[in-house]
Amino acid sequence: MIPVRSQIIQLLADAVAPLLEAIEGATPAGLNIELDIPKAAQHGDYATNVAMSLTRQLKRNPREIAAQIIANLKDPEGIIGKVEIAGPGFINIFVQPRAWHGVLKDIYREPGTYGRQDIGAGKKVQVEFVSANPTGPLHIGHGRGAATGDVLARILMACGFQVEREYYINDAGNQMDTLGRSLYYRYQEVMGESIEFPDAHYQGEYMRDLARDFAQEVGRQYHRTPLEEVLPIFTRYAGDRILAGIRDDLNAFGVTIDHWFSEQSLHDADAVRKTMDELEARGYIYEEEGARWFRSTAFGDEKDRVVIRANGVSTYFASDLAYHKNKFSRGFDFVVDIWGADHHGYVERMLAGVEAMGRARSDLKIILVQLVNLLRGGAPVAMSTRSGEFVTLREVLDEVGKDACRFIFLTRRSDSQLDFDLDVAKMQSNDNPVYYVQYAHARLCSIFDVARERGIACGDSPDGPPCNLDRLVEGQELEIMKLLGEYPAVLANCASALQPHFIPYYLHELVSLFHSYYNRNRILGDDNELTQARLYLAGAVRQVIRNALELLGVGAPEKM
Repeated sequence: MIPVRSQIIQLLADAVAPLLEAIEGATPAGLNIELDIPKAAQHGDYATNVAMSLTRQLKRNPREIAAQIIANLKDPEGIIGKVEIAGPGFINIFVQPRAWHGVLKDIYREPGTYGRQDIGAGKKVQVEFVSANPTGPLHIGHGRGAATGDVLARILMACGFQVEREYYINDAGNQMDTLGRSLYYRYQEVMGESIEFPDAHYQGEYMRDLARDFAQEVGRQYHRTPLEEVLPIFTRYAGDRILAGIRDDLNAFGVTIDHWFSEQSLHDADAVRKTMDELEARGYIYEEEGARWFRSTAFGDEKDRVVIRANGVSTYFASDLAYHKNKFSRGFDFVVDIWGADHHGYVERMLAGVEAMGRARSDLKIILVQLVNLLRGGAPVAMSTRSGEFVTLREVLDEVGKDACRFIFLTRRSDSQLDFDLDVAKMQSNDNPVYYVQYAHARLCSIFDVARERGIACGDSPDGPPCNLDRLVEGQELEIMKLLGEYPAVLANCASALQPHFIPYYLHELVSLFHSYYNRNRILGDDNELTQARLYLAGAVRQVIRNALELLGVGAPEKM
């Protein structure tokens, strides 16, 4: 069944079309009709400003346009109860209560897939996220990026896109040599040497652990061996071990990576040079002062960027250009890069590079993930001695669990800073956002457990007893049905905006409404017909909570 929101948008579009057809040069093509949910119930179930948006084309007073739209409305299904004009030309729409019954029936008809849709039409999308250098364990900031990328991929798949999750392994360049030297120096310490450890190297305790493990495996084989002779051995060991730890941490966090892409593979295939030569042939690479530069100012960047230094060594940007060329060669319709907010200055040059390759600027979507402020009881948490610089993701997972971690990471827009309070994340109270939602699901499950104990035939499945949904007339019952009907639009909004935080927002609103309704109304009452209808409503709420939590990668417990 078509959602109520979509039906009303179509009715409005049909009512607007004759107005535009009568005006030379006016066209309904591209007309975007937006429906808002008014804050006050007396203003209707939906409101639209479409009449005001047409004033320039139609050169008429918006209230007059609104009146004409209303006159043109044809509602064969009878889903609209009343329409009013408000203020300068808003159209307020009141929906017939029985129109919401179809929402509940839709949920029961396809419970596990309710909300899923095909707006992606099978387009291929790559979501690249985390992509932390394999030079240390994942920290809590990486965790936020991991949750954002994984859930966004889940949402896009639920909306009909073909999605591949990718991790770009920065296993080439100076940072890997520095990692190898760091392990070498720590290994020499394990061998009893007194080492003045360089400041610019990796200081974390994890390097001492790696050195002890390495020493157990190789003994004194490389004791006092010159660094230059064994650097590749130390680099490879450290990089492989750290990457294995990253894989384990992501697995514990419930994150799936479909493809691990090595930066070194680009250099092995000579892809960086080939990409630079191709861009030069297009007129976007030039030489100056012995270096090769990318002409990014041709695409709006503030200055041109070096891609090959005067000493012949390529920059990270050159590798990234080759990497994105490789991405698009794999047939993706668009790609999504999820970066830390400290990369904001890198955005314009990367978009310029994509355009220089002949792709549309919109084929690359870049999402910046802001920092996480870790708190305990409202006070900042001290730096972790384990990692040297950061609190690791594993430490947070071990303390608060996967569900709380994933949910809380997604409670704000990715480009907004997030306060993550460890004590709040462990609370069994309404102050803990994931507990608040999971408890609602458990409470709903317990309602059906009690109903079965009392011998009440539960109308929580298509095979259950028929329900008279006309008995659902309480204001909050109608509000719950309307909010359940908004779930598909929430998913579509997440997919189009590439922002998964709308789901936790939605869940909080739905659960708040249900808790309020539950506290004011008896679901298992003496009136059997009303009980059946309310159980049917409760089952629909439970299913939508479960579906939304599944997209977040968060469990839906039946008991708490």
